[in-house]
Amino acid sequence: MISALLNVLWVVLGGLVMALGWWLAGLVCAITIVGLPWARSCFVIGSFSLWPFGQEAMNRRELQGRSDLGTGPLGLLGNVIWFLLAGWWLAIGHLTSALACFVTIVGIPFGVQHIKLALIALAPVGMTVVPVRR
Repeated sequence: MISALLNVLWVVLGGLVMALGWWLAGLVCAITIVGLPWARSCFVIGSFSLWPFGQEAMNRRELQGRSDLGTGPLGLLGNVIWFLLAGWWLAIGHLTSALACFVTIVGIPFGVQHIKLALIALAPVGMTVVPVRR
């Protein structure tokens, strides 16, 4: 119940803007065809950016207990290319939003979430979104 309330507040108070940024990056990646490996990550994390409370991003290697294409050396290369082309822009957007949220005491949980998303924006390849385990 609290997660739903926080998600609604998140969307109204600026979460939609960052989700649109992720989806725009995913659309640009998909249009270029070369960027298709990054497009999927953008859309998944864009959805996570829209409804972040009650979910968490995890490395697939930690979740599954084994490496795959996105968590091995090619995933590292993909994250380096991502960081240089788009990752730092999205991270700056999340950090700017976090600073705006930290100005108010009520916005602190939202600022913390933006910082988590900024870290994900730096290296999204190999990550997946799962419900929070209690």
